[in-house]
Amino acid sequence: MDFAASNRPLDKIKADALIVTMGKKSDLPAVLPEETGKQLTALIKAGDFNGGKGQSVWLHGPAGISADRILLIGTGDSQPSDQQWQTLLRNAVKTLNTAPVKHAIWLLDDTLPQPLEWQVREGARLVEEGIYRFDQYLSQPAPAGKLAKWTFWHAEKDAALTKAHKTGKGVAEGVNLARDLGNLPPNDCYPEYLSGVARDLGKAYDKLTVKVISQAQAEKMGMGAFVAVAKGSERQGQIIVMEYKGTKPTKQGPVALVGKGITFDTGGISLKPGASMDEMKYDMGGAASVFGTVKTVCELDLPIHMVAVVAAAENMPDGRASRPGDIVKTLSGQTVEILNTDAEGRLVLCDALTYVQKKHKPHTVIDIATLTGACVVALGSHAQAVYANDDDLSQALLAAGQATGDRGWPMPLWDEYQSQLDSPFADMQNIGGPKGGSITAACFLSRFARDVKWAHLDIAGTAWISGGMTKGATGRPVPMLTRYLMDNA
Repeated sequence: MDFAASNRPLDKIKADALIVTMGKKSDLPAVLPEETGKQLTALIKAGDFNGGKGQSVWLHGPAGISADRILLIGTGDSQPSDQQWQTLLRNAVKTLNTAPVKHAIWLLDDTLPQPLEWQVREGARLVEEGIYRFDQYLSQPAPAGKLAKWTFWHAEKDAALTKAHKTGKGVAEGVNLARDLGNLPPNDCYPEYLSGVARDLGKAYDKLTVKVISQAQAEKMGMGAFVAVAKGSERQGQIIVMEYKGTKPTKQGPVALVGKGITFDTGGISLKPGASMDEMKYDMGGAASVFGTVKTVCELDLPIHMVAVVAAAENMPDGRASRPGDIVKTLSGQTVEILNTDAEGRLVLCDALTYVQKKHKPHTVIDIATLTGACVVALGSHAQAVYANDDDLSQALLAAGQATGDRGWPMPLWDEYQSQLDSPFADMQNIGGPKGGSITAACFLSRFARDVKWAHLDIAGTAWISGGMTKGATGRPVPMLTRYLMDNA
């Protein structure tokens, strides 16, 4: 998709459609030519449009402008919230993508509470996400929509709007990479494949270097928890390290991202039920979001120093797989009694967390994982759980989520929950019982991030949409993560 920001007179810009938003109590935009306004007023008086929320009406052959048609969209009785505006734009893209429209002009509204830069940045992201297709496995894909150019129009020239749509597109490219990786079938997307994706990114961007630690190397290094999961599959586990140097490294150290990359999760010996097990290809959603964030950071050339680590493995019930009751030693030296092999995400993450701290000494670590079904029970599919050992970090992530519509919700990380992880045979066990499952999983990880600012995002409810023809990866939380990184660059 090509994006532009323009203030050229509307009668000089040739386009297939001009999109105008109006509420029930709104006046027509004053920037519209008089002839256009008269036509729209007649349309409204005839009862064809009243500005109701979600209402849309086409006007063909409008006078006074060079666009072939106008799409009127209603915003309802009151000013739209950020989320309502985003929904409105998503629906507009769906409508345009099924119409004979190659070039659309979106009339920016400076009467809204959302700043123009926000409208353009989020608008460009949502347009790019809205035309996303994953159809490479279809023998006869449906024809693609014609929409190829999107212009944000405002009466006054503003260079910041050009920067905003470039930012939005850069974030969307990261989101869509994450969606691609999540949607790939597990017979094609496995740990070694993800290593190849990382190497391709390293070739594409000069400021990114890539290192891959093999399963054998990880075992020699002492990553007993990671290997306990990876050894159950014929696919070799991989610790993938991507370092981006957009600025000169400092004594403060980099910011670090750590992603859970279980490319397929059967549950291991603690086998999952068969129903919907196909969706366990999405159990690498945390890793996918890390790859997407890395891509966006590189695309936007952010002035930051960042290290991203992906712990990639399959969780399979092979003869070499770990058993309930096994005790393993982690890279940190702490021991873990494995009571449930389906609580494998925390096992691969704990060694990755220790590794990145020992090797790169980051000032902040954020891990991202489709970690617990308990999180889905608690928060559903709208908000990801945000845990942190630092209030400022928690608030920064929540603010980034609010600014992008990729929202999170703060969760407790209290010491009272820690005793649920007590084991009579090891330093800890890998599950904490039926109560507060998402919380005790976060408590487990917190034991491997005691000396650094750390946050954990449980995205089990937000990483993908389940079932039916709408099933697919969402690319979350790439918008939250990239906004956080831009805000703190």
